[in-house]
Amino acid sequence: MSPTSASPERVDGDGYDIRTLALSFRAGAAIGEHSHSWGQLVFAASGVMRVVTRDAAWLTPPTRAIWLPAGLEHRIDMQSAVAMRTLYIAATRAVPLPEAPMVIAVAPLLRELILYILGIGMLTPADPSHERLAGLLIELLLNAETEDLTLPLPRDTRALKLAQHWQANPDDERGISELAADCGATLRTLQRLFPRETGLTIEAWRQRARLLHAIVSLSSGASVTHAALTCGYRSLAAFNTAFQRHFNTTPKKYGVRSIISTRAQL
Repeated sequence: MSPTSASPERVDGDGYDIRTLALSFRAGAAIGEHSHSWGQLVFAASGVMRVVTRDAAWLTPPTRAIWLPAGLEHRIDMQSAVAMRTLYIAATRAVPLPEAPMVIAVAPLLRELILYILGIGMLTPADPSHERLAGLLIELLLNAETEDLTLPLPRDTRALKLAQHWQANPDDERGISELAADCGATLRTLQRLFPRETGLTIEAWRQRARLLHAIVSLSSGASVTHAALTCGYRSLAAFNTAFQRHFNTTPKKYGVRSIISTRAQL
């Protein structure tokens, strides 16, 4: 695939419950905005993906998957080299699944089932063994542990400009008033817009964006110190405290778990 863009996958035809696709991407590649008539389970066997819709962005670190319901306009940005494994699930089979995106931890049994289905290629309800596999997949997805790796996005163009800047430059230490002026707004305006459009104060939104950026670093094998510095923290103690408050684990444990899980996939 091109390092900068990729065409949306095509999933056409009837008679199947599940179709599959396996692709590898270089860091910086992207699948432009598109939607599917089928639900989509996108699994990061290795690497970090960022799935973006009009309203939010979801981070998908290694050995996680994101469920995307049918009809949802989205794009996928590769934050690193990514081994993507995708299952497309027909609308009739996907009825029990949520109508909103969710990031899930891919436990060993679910991982092996995804890879097994990928080996088959397509599941048809006409085959009893395929029917059982599809039913097991839905059951495992419904019982999978979810992870809140969502970053809500404002719609106001001025607030969105600042949000995009912080996502690209989480270590920018300039004051919010100065950044607001660069975005064509006053600090007071942005302080009003962020809670109204994202549910987070502007300070809380900035911190969450920084911590999600740290997850990308940790998942790629960076040290805790490096992750803290690149996402704008100058105090390691403050970084550890904020990270543990948000994700219920320490940065060190998160990084080690991601590396071990990724190696188990390869």
